[in-house]
Amino acid sequence: MKNKNLRPLIGWLVIFVILLLFSQSLRRQFVEPEIDYSTFKGYLKEGKLVSVTIRPDLIRGEYIEGGKKFHFKTAPLDDPKLLEELEKYQVKQYRGEASGRWWSVFLINFGPVILLVFLWFLMIRQMQGGGKQVLTFGRSRAKLYSEKKIKVTFQDVAGCDEVKEELQEIIEFLKEPAKFQKLGGKIPKGVLLYGAPGTGKTLLARAVAGEAGVPFFSASGSEFVEMFVGVGASRVRDLFEQGRRNAPCLLFVDELDAVGRHRFAGIGGGHDEREQTLNQILVEMDGFDPREGVILIAATNRPDVLDPALLRPGRFDRHIIVPIPDLKGREEILKVHTRKIKLVKEVNLNIIARRTPGFVGADLANLVNESALLAARRNKEGVGMSELEEAIDRVIAGPQRKSRMISEREKKIIAYHESGHALLAKLLPGSDPVHKVSIIPRGPALGYTLQLPIEDRYLTTRSEILIRIIVLLGGRCAEELVFDDITTGAQNDLTKATEFIQRMVTEYGMSDKLGPLSYRKKEEEIFLGRDIIKDRGYSEKTAEVIDEEVKKIIDECLEKAKGLLKENRRKLELLANKLVEKEILEGEEVEQILTEVDKSKQQIVGVGQA
Repeated sequence: MKNKNLRPLIGWLVIFVILLLFSQSLRRQFVEPEIDYSTFKGYLKEGKLVSVTIRPDLIRGEYIEGGKKFHFKTAPLDDPKLLEELEKYQVKQYRGEASGRWWSVFLINFGPVILLVFLWFLMIRQMQGGGKQVLTFGRSRAKLYSEKKIKVTFQDVAGCDEVKEELQEIIEFLKEPAKFQKLGGKIPKGVLLYGAPGTGKTLLARAVAGEAGVPFFSASGSEFVEMFVGVGASRVRDLFEQGRRNAPCLLFVDELDAVGRHRFAGIGGGHDEREQTLNQILVEMDGFDPREGVILIAATNRPDVLDPALLRPGRFDRHIIVPIPDLKGREEILKVHTRKIKLVKEVNLNIIARRTPGFVGADLANLVNESALLAARRNKEGVGMSELEEAIDRVIAGPQRKSRMISEREKKIIAYHESGHALLAKLLPGSDPVHKVSIIPRGPALGYTLQLPIEDRYLTTRSEILIRIIVLLGGRCAEELVFDDITTGAQNDLTKATEFIQRMVTEYGMSDKLGPLSYRKKEEEIFLGRDIIKDRGYSEKTAEVIDEEVKKIIDECLEKAKGLLKENRRKLELLANKLVEKEILEGEEVEQILTEVDKSKQQIVGVGQA
């Protein structure tokens, strides 16, 4: 695309250079040195003249001196015998010429300048026509997708049925506005889509336009703000004007928080360019006529930082959350992304959906793509379960690092560490099932124990949180029990365990000593000018009690983990030895090892009783 835009520009530059050289050559013809008329007559008598051109106001020509030709010019005098002398002294070529006109002199002197200005304007127009938008900073840079080009529909969006139902009304209004207007109803002016990154907010907006069959203007919030004052507001005006000209249509602004943040939030002054852009958006949305058929859809990951004036009724009337998909939603999303992927018959997408809790649409799309690349790398005819399983591990923990050299002692420590996690996860009732245990480094982790829940959970009990903390502490406790020492490998485990306990005490009201009180708001990014000046909301004495409760819970969980591992020392050792041997153990293999240990114990007990 860039090469196509540059070709006309290069062509104009070549034409300009050629014309400039031609103009310079013309000028050189008229810059002959001037001589006296007496000198001219001397050359004539000496027979040096080669050619002479006579005009009423000028005599020009050539003469030879020293074997070289020279040009000359001179002012004519009243000399009636000049022609006879030219014949007498045998001048080879002489002729007459009409008087020079003023416009030829003008072109000779000012032609290059005029040519330069003309070509400059042509180049500017060419660059503008090629999409460069030179000197048009105030024009909106929103991309227009006509109804014929938008091929995304609700069939391409899965995992958010409730959101599609909410947006269905928008589609019906764009198709049949009279149906709503005859009853006096007004369609929402703006729809705000918010949710975690990758949940499909942009895809939903395009699907609405595709279903309604209307033009779709797509812009990013960052495109409105430039270094030039007033450019953002001008682009907002131009975007809404384009929308009115193409009504009915959809205007989509992605990452609205780039321009829609709280005004005067401690960054910049009252004349901040971003705030002027926001003010213009507010004004334009107020000026909307609901009957025009122009609807603004915006998407953001941070609705908490948006200015309240944007969120009030009459501007963004509808706030629709795009949630993280559940088990059924993940399976539907996988079906959408595997339409063009060749899968082998034994692939069960329901199993993959169960093994990907917390994955959003973008994660699942990446998973399917990674599995296809992996199958191609292995020269397979289709994507199988092994490739999909490997892709899950790559997305969660990163690619394998088999080339990383680990000593046998460290390998053994890692095996006992991961076995500690896996064993406690199997022993504690209510813990999530163990899916895989590995001591092959992936990403920053030297090993990992993967637990996958049987079903999606929306509530977590106190006992379930304590079980998670005990399992997290299992790796450290196993190291201490077997090697009588501890390593830095438990850093991430301790960070997660501490965070769980602090939330139990300060947010969830799960401390017996502090009671059902919340001492800290929900974790979110600090917004300068609003949150930075707020204190924590409790006294130093309460802070000491919180620290005591956190320490008490972590100690209790640590003792529980140590006790269980001591009681099941043989299981821990067998599991670790098998892990050193195979490096990767599936959940079924872990269950089989522990079952064999239980059977051998029962046989020993039976022999003793006999």
